[in-house]
Amino acid sequence: MARRSDDGNSLYFGPFPNAGAMRLVLKTIRRIFPFQSVLNHPNKPCFYYHIGLCPCPSVFNDKNYKKSIKHIVKFLEGKTKNVIGDLETERDSYSKNQEFEEAGEAQKKIEAIKLITSKFYKPVEYESNPNLREDIRSEELAGLKKELNNSGVNVSQLSRIECYDISNTSGKNATASMIVFKNGEKDSSSYRRFKIRGIYNGKPNDFAMMEEVIKRRLKHYEWQTPDLIVVDGGKGQISSALKALTGAGRNIPLVGLAKKEEIIITPDFKEIKLPSDSKQLHLVMRIRDEAHRFAITYHKKLRSKSVYI
Repeated sequence: MARRSDDGNSLYFGPFPNAGAMRLVLKTIRRIFPFQSVLNHPNKPCFYYHIGLCPCPSVFNDKNYKKSIKHIVKFLEGKTKNVIGDLETERDSYSKNQEFEEAGEAQKKIEAIKLITSKFYKPVEYESNPNLREDIRSEELAGLKKELNNSGVNVSQLSRIECYDISNTSGKNATASMIVFKNGEKDSSSYRRFKIRGIYNGKPNDFAMMEEVIKRRLKHYEWQTPDLIVVDGGKGQISSALKALTGAGRNIPLVGLAKKEEIIITPDFKEIKLPSDSKQLHLVMRIRDEAHRFAITYHKKLRSKSVYI
């Protein structure tokens, strides 16, 4: 089977059943986590380095390489959720340190892992049902609507869902992203970016920032009213968003998605714990991840120009 060398710098293969399948898996994951596949790597960039499949750690002394090898081992052990959690932590750390290129790469890896581990539908299934994609989205939305209504979050429909993510670097360059999903699909034309205007003594205050952003969004009556607002975070973010909604006299269904635990939080702090393979949970996570991606993209743009709402 695939093993790490004693120095942790390479993956190599021993005898194991179904070697072809394992090699196919490694060929796929190598595009996400490039690795050295020989025990004695030459002291110069190899061919695979030039096509992005080998970081040549013995040549460039890549400090993050062994971390990538650990991710691969966890992935092969079936610990996909742990790998994604580690990458999310890395992404958030890079973002806080204003290393937005690295944060963007971590987000790409998260998206790639979720893509290759998601359910695959054969082309013949689309041939027998041309509306398969729409049916899948309808099933996700119906499941989420049912879960929310059963937990006291009354939603009549979920045609438009808005998600908000606060991103800041030690309280500086604080920004927020608003992404929109219509009928279960992202609607990038409706995305909005916010540069935080409030002064919070140079300290990170995600709660106050969330309240500010929701207040500013609610002033845009020309934008379609959402059927559901999702905030990235737990009780603190929920309370702040609810305060903004109450102050504006708006009654819009609201939930939060607690980080790492992937638990949906209602305005009365009830926890909705869904199975990890739940379609409705995957929908909310997909929305939240898109908000993260958009926020990182905005930070990159702030380097070259200012975009305000």
